[in-house]
Amino acid sequence: MSFLRQLRLNNNHDPRLYRAFRIDGAQVGKVRPGLAEALSDWSSVFVPESDGSLAMAPTLRSFHERSRAIATVLPSLVERGLMRPVTGEPYAVTASTPEHGLLAIDRAAAPAFGVRTFGQHLNGFVRDGDRLLMWIAKRSADRVTYPGRLDNLVAGGLPYGTPLAENLAKECWEEAGIDRSMAEGARPVGAVTYNRDTDWGFRPDTLYCYDLELPASFEPRCTDGEVESFHLCPVEQVAATVRDTDSFKLNVNLVIVDFLIRHGLLSPERDDYLALVGGLRPSAFAGEGLSACARTLQQ
Repeated sequence: MSFLRQLRLNNNHDPRLYRAFRIDGAQVGKVRPGLAEALSDWSSVFVPESDGSLAMAPTLRSFHERSRAIATVLPSLVERGLMRPVTGEPYAVTASTPEHGLLAIDRAAAPAFGVRTFGQHLNGFVRDGDRLLMWIAKRSADRVTYPGRLDNLVAGGLPYGTPLAENLAKECWEEAGIDRSMAEGARPVGAVTYNRDTDWGFRPDTLYCYDLELPASFEPRCTDGEVESFHLCPVEQVAATVRDTDSFKLNVNLVIVDFLIRHGLLSPERDDYLALVGGLRPSAFAGEGLSACARTLQQ
């Protein structure tokens, strides 16, 4: 087993199984042919294009018009088993960044339409002399996704209209009892991306990553019931768990590999170093030809 295996599991996307989904000529997602055919029932909302792709009707010009129109479709898609039940969490549909949304869509519908979602993951760590330790969360057994799996100390999605700093502070408190003043010490360290096919569609996701050095006296506590327990582990143990097991929630492996690279625990002397570095940030919609990075991940 290897670190590169975890990147491959997160990047299993086969573009041949999808059609482009566009708004105002910009590709914002991908849909499977079965969903594209189902959406033909709403000709005032979706229109087929000559190349086989799907587009939102050009008569829907504003953010709010598009959001309202797509919301009317989702209950029927749930009834037909084409997406999960709605969550009530609005996510931005964008061709660029979450601040430039073209419409808002329920979180559950994001994979069905293959639109990029954004999240925030925080590596909480402690220094003990020369040793580096990481706080690891164990997800509650009643979680809908990845119950009982290991997770970052703090991780959550980014709803539409919520500033990054505000959302991070909220997630820090809810998931680990980290108050706002402590959360403000979190250092943004970049982002990782992945392109994964799932049972519900395509996930071309972006995770903003943060490091937060915590005092040895800090003890996390979950305030929203999503975490069962916390464990402070030597970083070498965390690395071995990522490398040799599937104990972590799938996308968390990417965040930890990124942490290990940035902190010098995975060095340039490794044969797979460049593949790991490049594989943490593949593009989703920059053409369907496979890049060298994508070919490496699929081998």
